[in-house]
Amino acid sequence: MGRVIRGLTADQRKAERREQILDAALDLIAVQGYLGTSIEQICSTAYVGTKSFYEVFENREDCYVGLLQRTSERLMADMLAVAARAEGNERQAVPGIIAAFAHALLDDPRVANVTFGQAGGISKTVERQRRTNRRWAAGFMEQIWDRYDTPPDPDDEPEPADEPDRRLRHAVAIGLIGGLFDLIADWLLDADVHAPDQVEALIEDMTSFYITVRRGLTV
Repeated sequence: MGRVIRGLTADQRKAERREQILDAALDLIAVQGYLGTSIEQICSTAYVGTKSFYEVFENREDCYVGLLQRTSERLMADMLAVAARAEGNERQAVPGIIAAFAHALLDDPRVANVTFGQAGGISKTVERQRRTNRRWAAGFMEQIWDRYDTPPDPDDEPEPADEPDRRLRHAVAIGLIGGLFDLIADWLLDADVHAPDQVEALIEDMTSFYITVRRGLTV
């Protein structure tokens, strides 16, 4: 088990340091950018030594991927909780889900900046993590569609979709998520993230975009 220090085991202390480092990386990268942030700066801000950094992460890129993973994990948990509470038909429920999605990314400007303002073009590893996040979001969207496309009568089973239909459905979901992300990224260029009216205008645009894409899928 190892020594217990401050009531924490070695694994718990390592997990705590990891969170400290990620918090520091979030603060710095949001302001200085990925390329402008060094491991030494992250360690200084996190009040840990470089030895502690390398016990948790292989390098700066690994730390940044960890930051993206943590952001996506928190977003996933939020979205699953919102979807579970959603009531009414799809048109009634989806605006609330999209609003929660937008607020989860925009309420903390650091998260939005690190997720959308810095991640592009860093490396293949970072790009793979970004795509993994988008694939999860697309899969989540397909689950939403499955819920509202299911007949209300449990005895009335829907006909299983064939493989081309499933591929098309997934492709549309990927494109929809990409479009929603691009709407946020474009909005961030000139918007005031602290202005509620601007955030609400973005959410309206995202909702309208969703409805348009969804209508095309169901025609």
